[in-house]
Amino acid sequence: MKERLMSGNEAVAIGAIKAGCRFFAGYPITPSTDLAERMSKLLPEVGGAFIQMEDELGSIGAIIGASLTGSKAMTATSGPGFSLMQEGIGFASFSEIPIVVVDVQRVGPSTGIPTYPSQGDIMQARWGTHGSHPIIALYPSSVKESYDLIFTAFNFSEKYRVPVIFISDEVIGHMREKITVDDSHVVFERKKPEVPKEDYLPFDSRYEVPPLANFGEGYRFHVTGLTHDETGFPTSDPVKAERLMERLQRKILNHLDEIFLYETFLVEDADILIVSYGVVARSAKEAILELREKGLKVGLFRPITIWPSSEKVLKDLASNRRVFVFEMNLGQYVHEVERIVKKKVEFYGKENGEIISPEEIESCILKSL
Repeated sequence: MKERLMSGNEAVAIGAIKAGCRFFAGYPITPSTDLAERMSKLLPEVGGAFIQMEDELGSIGAIIGASLTGSKAMTATSGPGFSLMQEGIGFASFSEIPIVVVDVQRVGPSTGIPTYPSQGDIMQARWGTHGSHPIIALYPSSVKESYDLIFTAFNFSEKYRVPVIFISDEVIGHMREKITVDDSHVVFERKKPEVPKEDYLPFDSRYEVPPLANFGEGYRFHVTGLTHDETGFPTSDPVKAERLMERLQRKILNHLDEIFLYETFLVEDADILIVSYGVVARSAKEAILELREKGLKVGLFRPITIWPSSEKVLKDLASNRRVFVFEMNLGQYVHEVERIVKKKVEFYGKENGEIISPEEIESCILKSL
């Protein structure tokens, strides 16, 4: 174990290598470019491969292909590039290909303000593609958590054969903090088939998460974005389509206790509950300490797993408490909170490139009393 001063993007790159990532394809885009630069240096040192692609469409396609050959694969982008990757993310979701997509958010829409922070991609991370399929999205709020959580991203991706979206923001990506780098993290490796090659079914419905063979090892199977049967070949059979869709949902929803990660801060005696994530949660903690000095009992719920939501946790915490949501957009995760708690939620948001400060949070709550 050693202490190092590093940025959030650097922490993601170093953690990804230690988690087993051996392939990165990406296209430069602020504020994620320095993550790609770090991967270009580190990957050759461990026998991995880095490719700068011609665009984000090529990037998502390249990591899908690398994953099918058995490599843990990652790309990194920001808002405009994340939009271009949605078709590939949908394909990887439906064909159950493990990949990690890092989205370091900036102000939008369109090209927006490239160098300023935002939290405008929250709903896109869940609903950016068409159709019904599960997704896992994780969001750190510190450099240390960026390092630790990228292990979780790769582990979830490999364990559940699903794309994992690792959401960050310009502040978390570029801020520098002293962290302890250690090698104690558990690293999950995808389950491989144990049947004869001629009997292999890449989408075997007897498993929640079927074993995944590597291309090039003698297992011949078909991969398609069309609705498919257990062999991977297209089908229009409603029974087979329903069986596939139900399994895709089940493999995530049956494991929410493991997948849903969160933090609470001073909620035990709280009358007011703040819901925030990422960099805004850091402001919220400071505001809570100031408000408690004034005699107000305020606590924080911070979802680390943004998607899927854990309805039970949030319902229990919101019960008999006023709920405030603060986020750097004009209203995204607040709608998920309202859906879950089923009562009036007070919202404060902005998307002008400025962080929501502790003073703004404190003022908002005091004015509501």
